[in-house]
Amino acid sequence: MDKEIIIRSGSTKVDYALTKNGRLVELHQDEDENKFAVSDIFIAKSRKVLSGLNASFVNVGYEKDGFLHYHDLGPQYLTQFKFTKQILSGRRKNYALKDIKLEKELEKSGSITDVVAPNQPILVQVVKEPISTKGPRLSAELSIPGRYVVLVPFSDRISISQKIEDREEKSRLKRLVKSIKPAGFGVIVRTVAKGKLVAELDQDLQNLITKWENMCAKLHKANFPSKVMTEVSRTNSIMRDVFNDTYTSIVVDDEEVCSEIKDYLKTIAPHKESIVKYHNPRTPVFFKYRR
Repeated sequence: MDKEIIIRSGSTKVDYALTKNGRLVELHQDEDENKFAVSDIFIAKSRKVLSGLNASFVNVGYEKDGFLHYHDLGPQYLTQFKFTKQILSGRRKNYALKDIKLEKELEKSGSITDVVAPNQPILVQVVKEPISTKGPRLSAELSIPGRYVVLVPFSDRISISQKIEDREEKSRLKRLVKSIKPAGFGVIVRTVAKGKLVAELDQDLQNLITKWENMCAKLHKANFPSKVMTEVSRTNSIMRDVFNDTYTSIVVDDEEVCSEIKDYLKTIAPHKESIVKYHNPRTPVFFKYRR
C-alpha cells in the first residue's frame, strides 16, 4: 500500500494531507501566526496573583498576560521553584535531578497566594495558545515531548499510553523505560513506542535530557520574559506526531522544509530519508491529490 504525507508550506501556515493509494484520507490546515506554540517554555515573572480566581497572571511577553491556575502549578512546584532560583542566582551548575531533595508537595485544595507572589520568577509552559483577547494558558508542571516518550522533570512516575492495549506490551515498555530512566524524571510512553527496542527509546530519552540541560543553561543569563525552550519546528512536529515506517513517500513544496525533514529523519529513521521528495511549487502540490 502506498501511503504519503503531502506538505504545503506557506509563510504563516503549514498544511498537510495524508493519502493511501493516491486517495485523500486526512487533510489538516494549521495557522502558525503567533510566537506562543504549545509546549514552548518561558522564564517569566508573575504579575498579578488573584485569590478569587486562585490563579496568577504571568508576563510571558504577549500583549495579554498568560493565565496560570493553582492546579496547573503541579505537585512539585516548590521543588521546581527552588531549583530555578538556584540556577538564576548562579548557585547551581549541575542540572541533573538525581540528588534533588523534594520539597513538600502542594495541597490540592491550597491557595496560590501561599506559593506565588507578584514579580516572582517562574518557569512556565504554554498549554493553550492565545486566542482572541485572551493570553496563553500556562502550566508550571513541565513536560518535554519526544518521538517515543515525554520527559517530566521532578517526577518519578512511568505512564504508558492508554491506546496501547496489549498488557504484555505495556509491561515490556514499562520495564524497558524503568531500566533507562534517569532519576528525578518521570516518563510518559507515547503510542508510537509500541514495538520499539530499548536502544530507540534510550536515544529519544537522551535527546530530551540534552534539551533539558540546554534549557537550564540558558536560565542564568536570560532576560524576563524569555523563551528558553521551543517546540521543534511546526513541520518537524507534524513528522513527530504523524510519521511512521508505513509511509512510502513524503512530498514537500519547499526546498528548505524538504531539507529540514530529511535532517529530522536522519536522526529517527535514516532508512526512510530517501522517501522525502521535493515538489516544484509552480504546480500546487495539492492539485494532483484532489481526488
